[in-house]
Amino acid sequence: KYYKFRDEKFATRGPYRLQPLATTSNDVRPNLRYPIVLDEGREIWPEKQWQWARERTMAALSNDELVIQDRAGKTTVSYKQYLRDPSGEERRRKPMTIIEGHYTQRGTSESVALFGQENKFSFPKPEGFVGFVIEAATNPGDLVLDSFVGSGTTAAVAQKMRRRWIGIEMGEHAVTHCAPRLAKVIEGEQGGISRAVDWRGGGGFTFYRLGEHVFDADGRIQAGIRFSALAAHIWFSETGAPLRSLNAVSPFLGMHDGRGYALLYNGVLGDKRPKGGNVLTNATLDLIREAADGFAGPMTVYGETSRLSVARLKQEGIDFKQTPYDVKAR
Repeated sequence: KYYKFRDEKFATRGPYRLQPLATTSNDVRPNLRYPIVLDEGREIWPEKQWQWARERTMAALSNDELVIQDRAGKTTVSYKQYLRDPSGEERRRKPMTIIEGHYTQRGTSESVALFGQENKFSFPKPEGFVGFVIEAATNPGDLVLDSFVGSGTTAAVAQKMRRRWIGIEMGEHAVTHCAPRLAKVIEGEQGGISRAVDWRGGGGFTFYRLGEHVFDADGRIQAGIRFSALAAHIWFSETGAPLRSLNAVSPFLGMHDGRGYALLYNGVLGDKRPKGGNVLTNATLDLIREAADGFAGPMTVYGETSRLSVARLKQEGIDFKQTPYDVKAR
């Protein structure tokens, strides 16, 4: 019933309907903004952009598959969408969906309400749609991971639906938009799905920033990495916990579950000579023990090499690991 028009291609392509060539999409693509030049030299520009690249549009124009109309002082360009493709295959219907009523326009209006017209996001998902997905796939208390937070909708909805969540975002809007939005959610913000799920606020979140790179693209320790950055990585890889505090001039990192951890790196003991303060010797071991307030229990020590014998290491309860080879990315 939608295909009402006929032209000379009817025998092979069937009837056609008109579809606008211009798009109102917020996705700005400069290659889709160009003039359609008619025979008389008149140029037609889209308000935003066309759906097709220039080559496809020009081919459609030459094949009489564009319809250009002037109405009320405005020129519109439509393309002929035929019932059948050039091979005669009938166009298939779009598959049915079980998702109803969750439209991009709703997401845009929610974004404008949160951030203002000037700071709205392109193609934000409406909270209702994200809530539909979370409801179908998770239970309260489950963990939701969003690797591309964008405007923060998934995290906001997960919080309102009493799910735990982790959000990752590299853009500056993680600071300018996402964190403030989530703070409002915690305070009881009433947009989106709040009323539907009886959200009244509560909970909280922690905002982390990535530290400096520990490894390069080939998996090697970054040249010139700071002692504090490498120490934090080693501590976490050994204990699974963040390094809460660090004495920048001490090789002893701390104790965890009855084991001590130390790092000899970048002359932390004040010895800047090659291999000087980065080598486990009797002297550096004494300094580590002193920094550990006399802790005599088992210890993992990272260093460039060890001058202590296997028997001595066993006697001291030391598990020696060599940098950089024993420092793992995962």
